[in-house]
Amino acid sequence: MRATQDSLTDVPGLAVGHAEVPGGGSGCTVVLGPMRARADLRGLATGARELGTVREGHVTTRVDALLLSGGSAFGLAAADGVLRWLEERRRGHETSVTEVPIVPGAVLFDLASGRARPGPDEGRRACEAATSDPVRQGRVGAGAGATVGKLLGPEHAIPAGVGSSSARVARWTVGALAVTNALGDVVDRDGRVVGEGGSRGEREEGTRALLEAARKPGFGAGSELRAGEHTTLAVVATDAPLTGGDLVRMARVASTGVARRISPVHTPFDGDILFAVSTAKEGSPLSTRYALALGVTGREALETAILRSVDPRER
Repeated sequence: MRATQDSLTDVPGLAVGHAEVPGGGSGCTVVLGPMRARADLRGLATGARELGTVREGHVTTRVDALLLSGGSAFGLAAADGVLRWLEERRRGHETSVTEVPIVPGAVLFDLASGRARPGPDEGRRACEAATSDPVRQGRVGAGAGATVGKLLGPEHAIPAGVGSSSARVARWTVGALAVTNALGDVVDRDGRVVGEGGSRGEREEGTRALLEAARKPGFGAGSELRAGEHTTLAVVATDAPLTGGDLVRMARVASTGVARRISPVHTPFDGDILFAVSTAKEGSPLSTRYALALGVTGREALETAILRSVDPRER
């Protein structure tokens, strides 16, 4: 059974907003809570902030927003605008002086000569644009400069962006959002490469082409891949009252959706990261059957979100 909007914002308590830099080509996406969160890091080139706040045992039990941004490490500056926007609304972890907003974030690499990078202004604008309406998909927000299919070189890149999806498990909703900027190809459920404009089967999967080339003399003399210039960012959310441990387990199961739709994946050149969140105020143990069902549903929703981030026909 599909949820009402088929979007991350079907999960009660969440709002999503995008903002792009002047001139386009980069931007940021903000998911507003509050929510309880955990993170699953699979890539080996992750750029992130405040990950300590989503680890078990941290003094802060909730986060106020998640930031997904372009601009590589420079894009983490967009969180400053998110913090100020939240502080003005007295949203954050209570201290003896003021509320301190908790905003974990992660970035992808979309740097280009002459292209602006997301900063505090973009973070604030994304917050102001946040809505519980269906998530805008495509080349918007953090996905404004995203591309995939670069294993054989940047000249083979395919435009990508933001995708979102949702589904139901019993009385709960599970939603997913993906910003796909992978080194590898996005492949559909039949194993065909999803190409520009949603075309399928018109180009060979990069992994196969790479392995075929590796069998030929002179392969090692080709251009080197550059570490840290590709990333898939994802959020899987639910209103089910998952405990911190169950959120970790949901994140690990849901992360397999990235591996099912991107090939190759979690490489030394990608900074893949997934945030698993619950908008329920408190966690309570669920049966193992429900916990597994939530994780598998998150995986399937994430697979759909990844396809939608590249293929307009899936939206």
